Amino acid sequence: MKKFLYFIYLVFFRNTPEDYRPYSLCFPWIRSFLVRNYLKKCGKKPLVKNRAEISLYATVGDYTEMGTRCMIQTNVHLGSYVIMGPDVKIYSRNHKFDSLEIPIAKQGKNFFNTYVGDDVWIGANVVITAGCKVGNHCVIAAGSIVTKDVPDYAIVGGVPAKIIKYRNKAVEE
Repeated sequence: MKKFLYFIYLVFFRNTPEDYRPYSLCFPWIRSFLVRNYLKKCGKKPLVKNRAEISLYATVGDYTEMGTRCMIQTNVHLGSYVIMGPDVKIYSRNHKFDSLEIPIAKQGKNFFNTYVGDDVWIGANVVITAGCKVGNHCVIAAGSIVTKDVPDYAIVGGVPAKIIKYRNKAVEE
């Protein structure tokens, strides 16, 4: 049944109008309903934006917003109250490239678990690479590429993403 709902989502409802459009009708609700029911595990009231690509085997917490044109691979675990801007990519696999004798395309892939904690704001065009863990209460600046784990309360940005400051520390002036 889950694969059937996934198929219905991809073919008929993935490209429906965004919720802020006056002609969106009930399409945002249908997108969220389908995703909530085909995911491996999903919390309350996910918000699924237009053209979001979310694997069957991802897990999503309560009240999480999956941004416009986001791509969430298998084995990605999103916490509760995560919000993401458009074009976010969260990966969980990489190509193997150990052998020089075999073309990279034929070496297969490594699979990892990628985690995003609770209460995280992921800006537009962010890439989170396979196997990274983003802590709770973090902010990831737009355009960043996260290649290492991010501790709780960190604000990170850049390519590769580096800690700018912490949300829970007093501002020193």
